[in-house]
Amino acid sequence: MTLVTLSEQEVIATLTALALLLASAYLFGTLFEKMKAPRVVGEILGGIFLGGSCLYFLFPDFVGSIFLSYEQEGKVLNIFYQLGLIFLMFLSGYNTKLEIDKRNGKVISCVFVGATFLPMLCAVPFVSVFQKAFIGEGNSSIAFGLVFVIGVAITSIPVISKIFFDMGIMNTKFSDTVLTVSTFQDLCLWILLNAATRIVTKGELKLLDMVFVVAITLGLFAVVKMVSMYAHVWKKQFKPIDFYSASFVVLLLVCAGLYMVGINIMYAAFLVGYVVKAVVGVDVETKSRMESLGNFAFSFFIPIYFALVGIQLNLLHNFSILRFCLFFVLAFGLEAAGTLVMLQLTDLNRRTKLNFAVTMNARGGPGIVLATVAYSYGIINIEFFTVLILTTMLSSLIAGYWLRYQQKKDAQIFMKLTKEEAKQMEDQFHTDYHHA
Repeated sequence: MTLVTLSEQEVIATLTALALLLASAYLFGTLFEKMKAPRVVGEILGGIFLGGSCLYFLFPDFVGSIFLSYEQEGKVLNIFYQLGLIFLMFLSGYNTKLEIDKRNGKVISCVFVGATFLPMLCAVPFVSVFQKAFIGEGNSSIAFGLVFVIGVAITSIPVISKIFFDMGIMNTKFSDTVLTVSTFQDLCLWILLNAATRIVTKGELKLLDMVFVVAITLGLFAVVKMVSMYAHVWKKQFKPIDFYSASFVVLLLVCAGLYMVGINIMYAAFLVGYVVKAVVGVDVETKSRMESLGNFAFSFFIPIYFALVGIQLNLLHNFSILRFCLFFVLAFGLEAAGTLVMLQLTDLNRRTKLNFAVTMNARGGPGIVLATVAYSYGIINIEFFTVLILTTMLSSLIAGYWLRYQQKKDAQIFMKLTKEEAKQMEDQFHTDYHHA
């Protein structure tokens, strides 16, 4: 068997392109971190800087000689793009916690329904308004409609987690509620996205196929939960196996295998991450290994993935600022309004309700994954791809700055969620003040 290889010049061009993507993502990502903004936004902006909205527009021959130096370079770079997506979803699956604090069950349920189902239902009448301008070459109205409503409701776990860590409010009742809701929300929305990709590839919606895909998706989680009870026994038996090699073999083979039964690569990688966590556990040794893997992936593959997302955006052509503004206001407004409506059923204080409404709008990584997967399957066109990415970036920035502003106004705001808790802390403050 003889494999066709790249010439030395093509290899150098590819390595140069990767180096520039990584450097631009790193520089802009670091800049945004210093500005207390989500790093992912900067990494995408690094790609935009290199693409048709900036450098490629100004110096097409020079930039083209690096990123378009040979016919198949786009496909070669796409491998790194897909690997970045796979590792992002694999690590997201490993860090997923499907657990509910029963004492906080009512608030979690209200936020989940308000931030997921209400905005999705309210977005349905607007699908036909945007469809003509945003639908992709797959020309599937049902698949487009699913992606549209998902884009309105999706929330990012990684971006929110990073913001919580930076603010020092991780493991508070507020952060635990947001992350729990986001986990269940993303699980539901990934299932819908998987259904959308199956619809557009099959060309039609068959109820039996849909039930089959959903059953496999949910069934795998149920099986993994049962398997995890015996994982400590298996772990001892498999201890000699190299953790990384075994994980990567399983990851790649399962992605290929599940694709054969209609589950896309993105969701398959998410499932494998969850399986690995259930089987090998979360002990100190395993956590250390996953942190090392995460450090490498978030230093190489994932920034390149985000930069490649950005480099495809062209804000100078095939883009309507008016349609972007309309979709952004619609998405942000419906997510916030749905959350606020359902939280009226709880005893949370007014400022906490507003904080939940804004926080659930941070779309981050999942919003980008939604856009890239939908675009790659031809469900949406390049304009809606651009709109979804910009919506993700702007909503994540707003959520991050809003939470920091609220904390600056009141350092204890995320500790006093209910009206009673707020009153108790206020009374305690006055008591301490008078004693002083």
